[in-house]
Amino acid sequence: MNTEFLTAEAVELLKLLVATPRTSRSEEAAATLFADFMAQRGFAPQREANNVWCTAEGYSAERPTLLLNAHLDTVRAVSAWTRDPLLPSLEGDRLYGLGTNDDGASLVALTQAFRVLAGRPQSYNLILLASAEEEVSGRDGIERALTRLPRIDVALVGEPTGMQPAIAEKGLMVLDVTAHGRAGHAAREEGINAIYRAMDDIAWFRSFRFPDASALLGPVKMSVTVIQAGTQHNVVPDECRFTVDVRSNECYSNEELYRQICSHVGSDVHARSFRLNSSRIDPSHPLVRSALALGPAPDGQERRPFGSPTLSDQALMPWPSMKMGPGNSARSHTADEFICISEIHAAIEDYIRLLDGLCFEKN
Repeated sequence: MNTEFLTAEAVELLKLLVATPRTSRSEEAAATLFADFMAQRGFAPQREANNVWCTAEGYSAERPTLLLNAHLDTVRAVSAWTRDPLLPSLEGDRLYGLGTNDDGASLVALTQAFRVLAGRPQSYNLILLASAEEEVSGRDGIERALTRLPRIDVALVGEPTGMQPAIAEKGLMVLDVTAHGRAGHAAREEGINAIYRAMDDIAWFRSFRFPDASALLGPVKMSVTVIQAGTQHNVVPDECRFTVDVRSNECYSNEELYRQICSHVGSDVHARSFRLNSSRIDPSHPLVRSALALGPAPDGQERRPFGSPTLSDQALMPWPSMKMGPGNSARSHTADEFICISEIHAAIEDYIRLLDGLCFEKN
C-alpha cells in the first residue's frame, strides 16, 4: 500500500464520515461505519458505547503500549455555512464538509498509519481508538473506553496542528458563580443589589493573575462568559449568576485553582468538574524527539514543540501524550470547514515515519 493509495482510501472514508451525522452523543452510525471499515480490512474492532478501537496483533503485557487517538464526533454546524455541511464537496485540493478538519482528517490519517504499522514488527503494542463525545468532554467518550483498554504508556492524539507537535495543552474548568443580595423595590432605598455584589467579583476575575506562568502555555486564563440576573425593571435583584471559563496551565491542578478562587471572591462558587486538567509530555520523550527529527512541517515551517490553548481528549489521559495532526485549528467549528487532500497525504507519511521503529519505555 503506497501513500497515494492510502490517501485515496482515507479520503473516501472521510467522505462517508462527513455524510454521516455524528454530533456529540449521536455518533452511533459513525461508530458502526468506522468499525465496519476496520473489520473489512482484517482487524477485530471492539466497541464501548460509541467508542471504537483496534489492537494490532501480537499484544504483550511485557511491552510498552502506544495509543493512537482521534475523535469521531463533531460540533453542530453553524448557520453561516454556504453549502450543505453533510455533503462532502471536493474542489481542487480541498474537501469541504463538517468535521473534515476537526477531526476527520486526523482520524483517517491515523487509521491508515495504524494499518501500515500493524503489519510491521514494532517494539511496542499499538492501539487505535476512535473516541466519542470529545467536543463535549462527555463521560461516555474516551473516559468510558479507557476502562476497557490495557495500560497505556504514551499517546499520540490527532488534532489539527499543522503537524506541529503540541507537547502541552491547557485544561478547562467551568465555574457557576452566584452572588446573593436581598430583593427590594427599585424606587426606594431598600434591598441589596446582587448585581453590584457580583460586579466586585467579576472585576476580580478580570484582573487577578495567578503567579505561576508556563513557558509553553502562559498564565492561567479566566473569562466571565455568561451572566444572568433580575426579574423585572423595578425589583432589586436578590441573585446574580455568572459563568467563568478557566483555562489552566500545568502549574496548577483545577482543584488548586478552585480553592484559591473561593478564597478571593464573596460569591458562591461551584465547579462543574475538576476532570479536565492541563496535560504535558517531557520534551525529551522519544515521541517528541522523533517528531522533531521528521524535519520541516508540511507547510515548510520548522517543527517546534508548542503549547496548545484548545482542549482535547488529552485532558482525560493520565499518561504522557502529544498532540499532532493535519489541518489548521483556526478552521475548526467554522462555516465551510475544509481539509486539503495534500494535508492528509503528508500526515499519513509523517505518522508512519514518526512511529515506525520508535522505542520507548513502560511507565
